[in-house]
Amino acid sequence: MKRILLTGCQGQLGRAIRREYGDEAQFLLTELSASDGIRALDISDLDQVKACLKDFNPDVIINCAAYTNVDGCEKNEDLAYSANAIGPKNLAVAAADTGIRLVHVSTDYVFRGDGTRPYVETDEPDPISAYGRTKLAGENFVKEAMEDYLILRTAWLYGEGKNFVRTMLSVAQNHDEVSVVCDQHGSPTSASELSAMIRFLLEEGASGIFHATCEGQTNWADFTEEIYRLADLKVRVNHITSEEYAAMNPDAASRPKNSVLENAHLKQITSSFSMARWQDAISEYMKENNS
Repeated sequence: MKRILLTGCQGQLGRAIRREYGDEAQFLLTELSASDGIRALDISDLDQVKACLKDFNPDVIINCAAYTNVDGCEKNEDLAYSANAIGPKNLAVAAADTGIRLVHVSTDYVFRGDGTRPYVETDEPDPISAYGRTKLAGENFVKEAMEDYLILRTAWLYGEGKNFVRTMLSVAQNHDEVSVVCDQHGSPTSASELSAMIRFLLEEGASGIFHATCEGQTNWADFTEEIYRLADLKVRVNHITSEEYAAMNPDAASRPKNSVLENAHLKQITSSFSMARWQDAISEYMKENNS
């Protein structure tokens, strides 16, 4: 039975990974604060990380812990750096010292997003936000500390917990129309799909950087319309530009206009596993959450 130290276990991806493995893995669940069955672990504290690894002796660490509030990162980049850069660095240093495998989850926001084609793993990152900068720093620390690592860049993640899908469904309860950005393009990705890819790559013994998003692309406004269609909600979606959104929300961080990721590395190593189309994944998610 695989022994997995799972950071950020209460987040969307952490919950999906626990469901993916079920009883086939022994987990040590960690969060910043302890609760029933969950150990407190501040990954920005190297001594805590080393003590945790010594106590549990995992086969693999899956790092889902991150500060993902994009606008919050802009206002407090030091806090974001501690969680998104120093934390992964400590996990990587401690894992490298003990021969433990590390899976680190990163983001499409490491790219500028001004291109016309999907990004592949070998493209040069160039983030435009504090969130992207701190996540890229975390990637670089992992690569510097370890030879055998898995970095998965994902995007527009939704699962069990707070996410864009649930936010838009909640907004629809009190509004007949909503305004949503239509010129930011990406690939909505189900946490269950991402957890399945993580498991596949670990079982294959893969290493390196992998893009890990559902197949296809859309924009936030069209994604919202699909959510409402699947929920049978008659809500008008007004398509607005990023500039119009920024005028209404002057404190909002910059977002990449085109952060579509191509899962090129995955397709290079296998034809037996692929991520679902984003339309199929959101349809499945809506069925599961409305049953």
